[in-house]
Amino acid sequence: MSLVVVKDINYFYQDGDSRRFILKDVTCGFDRGKFNVILGESGSGKTTFLSLLCALDKPHSGQVLYDGQDIGSIGFEEYRRNKVSIIFQAYNLIPYMTAAENIKVAMSITDNQLPPDINEVAHNLLDYIGLDNAKADRAINKLSGGEQQRVAIARALATNVDVILADEPTGNLDEDMENEIVIILQKLVHEHNKCVIVVTHSSQIAKHADIVYKLRKGKLITMDNGQLTMDNGQ
Repeated sequence: MSLVVVKDINYFYQDGDSRRFILKDVTCGFDRGKFNVILGESGSGKTTFLSLLCALDKPHSGQVLYDGQDIGSIGFEEYRRNKVSIIFQAYNLIPYMTAAENIKVAMSITDNQLPPDINEVAHNLLDYIGLDNAKADRAINKLSGGEQQRVAIARALATNVDVILADEPTGNLDEDMENEIVIILQKLVHEHNKCVIVVTHSSQIAKHADIVYKLRKGKLITMDNGQLTMDNGQ
């Protein structure tokens, strides 16, 4: 059974008597140990879809299930606190805190079981994603964009959840840093059995995914390598 399932999801904007559907009858599942990429142009609904997956918004109809349970019955706040982590394009870090302090704040919020020495965990996580102790203890606003995105990834890992959601995680980075972030995400999937779901417009990220979807006219379409190549050439 898939860890996260969306079932008959509909989301729309009401315009007088008519409805403009952003998502229409979307059903799919996301498994542990898979790197999922959802492609879509600006305005295609991919960020809306991610907001539904992380319980920042509600569908007008349909369900989002986590491990077979409707996330509404889990409780949206509890679900966000204990079941999923989000990596934002704009990082959403606390700028006056250090990298390690940002991670420890996230750890203080979750109810999940964590090692007792959260300071050690924070520094180990930052080391894992390529930031040494000097940078771990440096204020966020003194780090580069790529380093801040690494901190955001480490923060997402700190709460010991199985589902990592990412909204354009390389949108503010150059090509070399994009590749480094993709490698980190792949390691989370294939070495730590996480379920990673990335929404993006980047076909370069999609090339490294286990499963690629495309949002088009409110529908979620599964793509193969041939379709991806064809789309890139259009």
